[in-house]
Amino acid sequence: MSSVQRICVLGATGSIGLSTLDVIARHPERYRVFALSGYSRLAELEALCLQHRPRFAVVPDAGQARHLQGGLIGAGLDTRVLVGEQGLCEVAGHPDVDVVMAAIVGAAGLKPTLAAVEAGKRVLLANKEALVMSGALFMHAVKASGAVLLPIDSEHNAIFQCLPTDYSRGLAAVGVRRILLTASGGPFRQTPLEQLEQVSPEQACAHPNWSMGRKISVDSASMMNKGLELIEACWLFDARPAQIEVVIHPQSVIHSLVDYVDGSVLAQLGNPDMRTPIAHALSWPERIDSGVSALDLFSVARLDFQAPDEQRFPCLRLARAAAEAGGSVPAMLNAANEVAVAAFLERRIRFTEIAVIIEDVLNRESATAVETLDAVLAADQRARTSALEWLRRHGR
Repeated sequence: MSSVQRICVLGATGSIGLSTLDVIARHPERYRVFALSGYSRLAELEALCLQHRPRFAVVPDAGQARHLQGGLIGAGLDTRVLVGEQGLCEVAGHPDVDVVMAAIVGAAGLKPTLAAVEAGKRVLLANKEALVMSGALFMHAVKASGAVLLPIDSEHNAIFQCLPTDYSRGLAAVGVRRILLTASGGPFRQTPLEQLEQVSPEQACAHPNWSMGRKISVDSASMMNKGLELIEACWLFDARPAQIEVVIHPQSVIHSLVDYVDGSVLAQLGNPDMRTPIAHALSWPERIDSGVSALDLFSVARLDFQAPDEQRFPCLRLARAAAEAGGSVPAMLNAANEVAVAAFLERRIRFTEIAVIIEDVLNRESATAVETLDAVLAADQRARTSALEWLRRHGR
C-alpha cells in the first residue's frame, strides 16, 4: 500500500459512512477519500464530495448522476459520477483503491463488497448481509484473492481483538471454548409482551445506546440484528452456531467476549461509538485516535447481563436455526426480514408480524445448495417473492 491510503466508502451518507469519514478527516496524513457512494441523500452526498473531493462518486440512477455531476462541475470539482451496481463494483475493485469500507445496508451491498474482496482489497466489513447471504462463497473469495477482511460491527471487531492472531488455525487449536456475543436488548427489552404488537416504528427506531439507520434499528429491536451477527460470526471465525452464545448486556460497554478453556474470559470494552471499531480496522495492526472519549468506569458503575428470551425475540431463534441449516436458508432469512421490516416501517404490519412473515417464508421455501452467486441471488428473490405473497394474502 502507498503511504497515504486511498479509501472507498460504500454507503457514505449512512451512520457508518459518516463515522468513517470523521475518522479519516482526523488523519489527513494517512488517508485520502478516493470514492463515495450514496443512495437517496443526494444533497448530503454532494456536501461530502465538496468536503472530501473524491475521484469518484456513485449514485443509483442516471438522473441523480446528471444532477450531482452538474453540481460538482459547477463547484469546480473533477469528481466523476458513476451509476448503479456497476459503478459500485468499479470503484470497489479499482486498482488505485487500498481500503474499502463496505457499509451499504442489506443485500444491495453484496456484489460491490464481493468485488472488493475479489480485487484483493483491505475490506472493512460493516455489511453483515454479504456474509449472511453468501458465507462460503465470500470466504472462499477472501482466501483466493488474499484480501484482508476486518470486521466493523462492534461485536465482531471486539471478538477479533480478543482472539490470538493465529485464530485461523481453528478455535479449538487456540484454546477457545466459546464466543459470547453481546446485545443491548434494544428498546423493548422490558416491554410487556402483550404490548409488543402495538409498538410503532418510531419506538422501534429509538435505540437506547446507539445511533443507527432505521432498518438496523428495527433489527436491533427484534434482535434479528443479533441473529444476523451470529451467522456472520460463524463465517468470520470458523465457529459452529453452538459455540456462540448471545448475552444481553444493556449498557453496551462490553462489546463481546471470548471464553478460553483455561477459564480466562477476554472482553473488549469501550463507549458505544462506531468510530472505535472503524479506527481499529483502518489502522490495524496499529492504533490511531478515533475521536472517541475514554471510557469512564466510575460513570458506568455497573455491568448487567441476562439471557435473551426467545418468546420476546423469536427472530433470534429463527436466525440460529438458519445458521444451523446452512445452504440457502440464511439468505432467505435475510431477504424475508428485509421485506418484513420495510412493511413495518411503512405501517403495513405489526412489529410482532416481522417474525411471523420470516417463519412463514422459511417454512414454505425449500433449502437449496448455494454454490454460485446466481444461486444466492435466486434464493434471495424466492424469499422476497414469498414474503410479498404473505403481505398480499393478508391484505397488507
